[in-house]
Amino acid sequence: MEYRVKTGVLTELRTACLVIGVFEQNRLSAPAELVDEASGGRLLEILRRGDLSGDLGDSLLLYDLPGLASDRVLVVGCGKRKEFDRTKYRQVVTAAAQALNRQRSTDALSTLSELIPPGMGRYRTVRDAVTATAAAVYRYDRTKEDKKAPKHPLKRLDIWVGPDGDPEEARLAVRHGEAIARGTAWARELGNLPGNLCTPTYLAEQARWLEADAQTERLRVEVLEEADMEALGMGALLSVSRGSRQPAKLILMHYRGGGDDQSPVVFVGKGLTFDTGGISLKPAADMDEMKFDMCGAAGVFGAVRAAVDLGLPLNLIGVVPASENLPDGAANKPGDVVTSLSGQTIEILNTDAEGRLILCDALTYCERFNPDLVIDLATLTGACVVALGKHPAGLFTSDDRLADEILRAGEASGDRAWRLPLWDDYQTQIDSNFADMANVGGRDGGAITAACFLSRYTKKYRWAHLDIAGIAWLSGKEKGATGRPVALLAEILLRRSGVLPRPE
Repeated sequence: MEYRVKTGVLTELRTACLVIGVFEQNRLSAPAELVDEASGGRLLEILRRGDLSGDLGDSLLLYDLPGLASDRVLVVGCGKRKEFDRTKYRQVVTAAAQALNRQRSTDALSTLSELIPPGMGRYRTVRDAVTATAAAVYRYDRTKEDKKAPKHPLKRLDIWVGPDGDPEEARLAVRHGEAIARGTAWARELGNLPGNLCTPTYLAEQARWLEADAQTERLRVEVLEEADMEALGMGALLSVSRGSRQPAKLILMHYRGGGDDQSPVVFVGKGLTFDTGGISLKPAADMDEMKFDMCGAAGVFGAVRAAVDLGLPLNLIGVVPASENLPDGAANKPGDVVTSLSGQTIEILNTDAEGRLILCDALTYCERFNPDLVIDLATLTGACVVALGKHPAGLFTSDDRLADEILRAGEASGDRAWRLPLWDDYQTQIDSNFADMANVGGRDGGAITAACFLSRYTKKYRWAHLDIAGIAWLSGKEKGATGRPVALLAEILLRRSGVLPRPE
């Protein structure tokens, strides 16, 4: 997909299809008013016939409207004007992209970014127009022929900026949106791949591909093999991979866009490329969805790619501990005790709580980077899904300032998180009679005790944990990876880089 910014007299711009928005009761948006005026009232005349209700996402394709240089006009329903918010705006953009694909429009000129909901500026509407359109036209075809794919898909979307807008701000929004969209699409693709293709070795190869594709000395990739991790003493991580024929990897992506004296931001992503639960075997129903247990890793890949594409002026390190968790004669058993890189011992009461075992060694390894902050993201607990559903990520940190930074970035990007407690009161639930800690703390507060476990390995730097089990993929008919929280991570990086158009 190509995205461009267009200015000028709307009715005189040539395009295969002009996209305008109309609210319920035929209330025209400002661009639609321009179209109606140029057509001598023809637009309103058609709408009053009742062919378009104005309901959110409803659409109507019109031909040969007089007074326009465009071949066709796609009218998209925006719902009630007083209820129009960011969520509904993205739904309208999505509906428009899907309608354009159905109508064989390979290029279009959209005015939807001029429909600015309360709390948003044009930078946000333009950026969201890019990311929502990209998400709508994404299709997975790696392991199946997509017979429903449009024969003439949308290939270029021009975004119109009205006379009171700043074209340069809009172009910056397009640039940022494209980078986030590419990172998100890559994260979705990695998440959607089956576990027999997307192995720890494959993830390492993808990091090497990014290094080669970036064609910049700013990005350097390093991969630690099992022998390297054994020498370091990563007993927790390696205990998970023992039951698999696939060797574990610790993937490190070093992006140096800042100065040599600048401490890096570090993102750590859980990379369980398939999780059976090990000896504590999961039920068969829906176990196929455990290919998504590496979506934390996928999010890190996507965020690093966005930073590289934008050439952001900061230092960033992506850390991905990658493994499978399978039952085998060498696999972890309930009651086993392993020694982590930190020297702390762990009693494994449930082998299905393996993500925290690979993360704890990776988090200890991060100490050597003298990080400014570390954020780990992991499809860690079903308990977080029970608590928060499928909308926000669960945020855990004892650092109020860092929590505020992440929450604000989530609101700004539309990729939200919600903070849950990380009180010391919960730490006693993971005490063990036979090791420094147990890897589970019982049914109560499962997402919190998992975060408490990780907190024991992050005392030497600022740290936050994002439990993305509820947001990383969709189930049922729409089954597939979402690419979240790439947008949230990218927003954090953009804000820290100081490259947004104005303070927010």
